[in-house]
Amino acid sequence: MIGDFLEHVLGGGTGEVEEAVRKAAAAEIMPRFRQLAADEIVEKNGPHDLVTVADRAAEAHLTASLTALLPGSVVVGEEAVHADPAVCDALRGDAPVWIVDPVDGTRQFVHGDPAFCTLVALARHGEVLASWTFAPALEEFAVAVRGRGATLDGRPLRSGSPDPGAVLEDTTPEQKRALLSLDTEGVRRRPCGSAGLEYLAVARGALDAVAFSWEYAWDHAAGLLLVAEAGGADTTVAGERFRVTGGNALPFTAARDAVTAERIRGLLGGL
Repeated sequence: MIGDFLEHVLGGGTGEVEEAVRKAAAAEIMPRFRQLAADEIVEKNGPHDLVTVADRAAEAHLTASLTALLPGSVVVGEEAVHADPAVCDALRGDAPVWIVDPVDGTRQFVHGDPAFCTLVALARHGEVLASWTFAPALEEFAVAVRGRGATLDGRPLRSGSPDPGAVLEDTTPEQKRALLSLDTEGVRRRPCGSAGLEYLAVARGALDAVAFSWEYAWDHAAGLLLVAEAGGADTTVAGERFRVTGGNALPFTAARDAVTAERIRGLLGGL
């Protein structure tokens, strides 16, 4: 059953997962968008790290539906890991793993900004096989399957290369200290929004590169595959590909092509 499902997904049969993601968003996220009460928003580790009833309900919904689609699979979700960090151990196990961020960009969601998304990736033995990025308020859905390419609303995604001499634009997390080296001629920094939508911007050629100093798998798994299948590249400061199982040299970058990725790595201190 597991082998058949993986082949079904790798062969392009991603529709069942897409339907599950859309249903979770329709049932648990969008009815609460711009409708949250104060007591439905909780700080986890500070004022910029929020969780809402929508995050928790959507993750529970996805956990039930995704494991039903693939018996024997497990879920590593942001909220489950917050409750029990040992959940992350599944990333290094033998079972297929659904990596879930129910509301990526919770801060935007809380403030009524439509720039948030739901992220789902399917991985096994540390390799991301497929990913789904859904921005329900923007009505955009991106899918990537390893070795089969990436699409946005059914249309192929290609990141392309920046024009010669163009200014590279990158986005950084709030932990800016490690990324101050990006303040240089030819690079324009700006704050990071939803990580999933930043990866989508790279995959569609609207953004040259992103750089992050944290490695939570649910923030990065879906987007890294999306960028890779659109023709982009990623690298840590150690010159290695990012590993969803953790232990990466940080910061790391994902860029619209390998040349851009190497340039950002150099600015981050890797060369």
